[in-house]
Amino acid sequence: MSVNAAQPREAPPGRLAGRWVPWLVIGLWVALAAVMVPLSGKLSSVTTDRAVDTLPASAESTKVAALEDSLPGGEDNTFVFVYHRAGGMTDADRATVERHYTTLAGRYPPKAAAGEDDEGPATRLSTDGKAMMFTLDVNTTYGAPEAIVGPLRDAAKDRPAGLELQVTGPAAIDGDMDAVFDGIDLQVFLTTVIVVTILLILTYRSPVLWFIPLVVVGAASLTAMATVYLLVKGFGIVVNDQNSALLTILVFGVGTDYALLLIARYREALHHHENVRVAMVHALRGAAPAIVASAATVVAGLLCLLVADLNSTSGLGPIGAAGILCALVAMLTLFPAVLVVLGRRVFWPAIPRFSTAVQDKPGLWGRLGAAISRRRWVATLGSLGVLGVLAIGLTGNTGALREQDQFLSAPESVTGFTVLRQHFPELGGQPMTIYTRPAYQERVVDIVKRTPGVAEAVPGQTVGGWADISVFPADAPDTAAEYDTIKRVRAAVHAVNGAEAIVGGPSAENLDTEVTTSRDEKRVIPLVLAVVLIVLGLLLRAIVAPLILMATVVVSFAAAFGGSVFVFDTILGFEGIDYSVPLLAFLFLVALGVDYNIFLASRAREETVRLGTREGMLKALSATGGVITSAGLVLAATFAVLATLPLVMLIEVGFLVAFGVLLDALLVRSVLVPALTLLIGRRMWWPSRLSRPTAEPPNEQAALTSDEEPALQR
Repeated sequence: MSVNAAQPREAPPGRLAGRWVPWLVIGLWVALAAVMVPLSGKLSSVTTDRAVDTLPASAESTKVAALEDSLPGGEDNTFVFVYHRAGGMTDADRATVERHYTTLAGRYPPKAAAGEDDEGPATRLSTDGKAMMFTLDVNTTYGAPEAIVGPLRDAAKDRPAGLELQVTGPAAIDGDMDAVFDGIDLQVFLTTVIVVTILLILTYRSPVLWFIPLVVVGAASLTAMATVYLLVKGFGIVVNDQNSALLTILVFGVGTDYALLLIARYREALHHHENVRVAMVHALRGAAPAIVASAATVVAGLLCLLVADLNSTSGLGPIGAAGILCALVAMLTLFPAVLVVLGRRVFWPAIPRFSTAVQDKPGLWGRLGAAISRRRWVATLGSLGVLGVLAIGLTGNTGALREQDQFLSAPESVTGFTVLRQHFPELGGQPMTIYTRPAYQERVVDIVKRTPGVAEAVPGQTVGGWADISVFPADAPDTAAEYDTIKRVRAAVHAVNGAEAIVGGPSAENLDTEVTTSRDEKRVIPLVLAVVLIVLGLLLRAIVAPLILMATVVVSFAAAFGGSVFVFDTILGFEGIDYSVPLLAFLFLVALGVDYNIFLASRAREETVRLGTREGMLKALSATGGVITSAGLVLAATFAVLATLPLVMLIEVGFLVAFGVLLDALLVRSVLVPALTLLIGRRMWWPSRLSRPTAEPPNEQAALTSDEEPALQR
């Protein structure tokens, strides 16, 4: 127990504590809001989920999509109508299918094709006589798939009783996917606000205090959205719906974390300083370095994404960095200003009182620290054992998730593919599109037909100096077998000299995305590790401590990933892991997970200067335990918001990051890092002066028992 003395009266130190400064800061933010809030609403107008915008220009499927856009008539959206009756198609059913095709083809006429011949009947009857189908190519001038698929389904409602219909195909899947993202920004925003509100009320148990960080973080979020909109307009970065949702989650998560840390320091300072402005200055001096270091770590990690080839991945770098910086500036300027203006009464009913004698109580975290100090090896090995058991889950199903399995509840476009494969196995895959020079079209068709895995190849139109070919794989969409077929087809057509053949289509785009993401992982992950390690080294002015902290975060990531794979595979029954999840989860868990180690280690280093390594770590754990745990719960809850959305990929990212953050906050930071620090002792700070015996305070030796000294390696 220690007693801290404070002066009875204090004068504000300099201009920083002037009465007018908080009001000036608030006024500047009001002026900024007047400019930025209108721009924030425009972010949705520049988001895109088109593969041609997401994939790098060098990808073969991107070249096909770009060529389709450039040719006369533009790109088509392909819909497949599959009619079926369990007892077999009747004459009335067949007449209905023909009528529907005639009506829809007249409403959405195909683009003109110079020299195109009639390739035969538009509708097709299955060999079992139980289904009919036709393909409808709708020009993009009629609208996006999401806007078209609904009217198409409505137009085919007039049919005999018992005749089932599914509208599927690449465009229908795109339309159903777009429908999932409709209003997702508002949904994520409102859900996040509700979750953060509940957690802040439970944390502070105050009718007023919870509202202040929520308003400030909301202002930071709107400012971030406006900033990202300006970045898109100025630099052409790619923002998709997923990244837009992640922006909101990041700002609310880290912004609330910063608020919790600053409030904890501010409340502590109010006990020692009578003037609230003086108390806030001292709180900022104590909390700001760790908060800035945390933000720098996350921003540096996010900017590593700029080396990625996938546009949506590289775009997340500046998008996320802008969000973190907006949260940082808001929580270090607007938030302190509002707290100072409102004074101590904002903490009502538990108002911190100024006192010349403030007692430090050990509390729960102090008792935990004492227990870890007595059983360091038990705490270390026990923590590593838990993490190791969770990491075993990595042996589960980590295969790639197919596009059709992305939906939590399968829409009509997905069930339609199943019906199509059942009755038309030769057309059960998503069609590839090949563009070649017209003089080589027939030769390319012959070669493709002989390629293993190809069920059918149909020559198409010739326009603009190019001829297209539709190729139907025999295997199910987005499977390893279909991807192998695409690779074989590409190799075969590339061997035709002079044909200049290129292969694209939805599955080819998914293949190129998966390949590009795998290549990006090999670039981004080592870079993130190196950058975060450098930031930690600069902050702690040591080598050993950053290496230890990074090692704990990497082990924590493996455990979080393994535990999540077990949940996805065994409990939720997901068919695999989306290709984007590992990189996103690694980035967030390393960059955000190391935050809690930064908050703990920076406070431990600060206390070590006064108390020595052992007492400094125990003091840091006691002082930061509650606030860091609250911060971890808030950040985990904000990412868990993604798990409420009906898309498997977002559920996987949300659950994995939330689980990993909880592991970092509750086990790694609370038990493993303190235990390792107590085992390693002052050498944790090597090569700084704190690692030298002369750096320990005189009372450090007396604080050690005879059995503790060898463990600290003195």
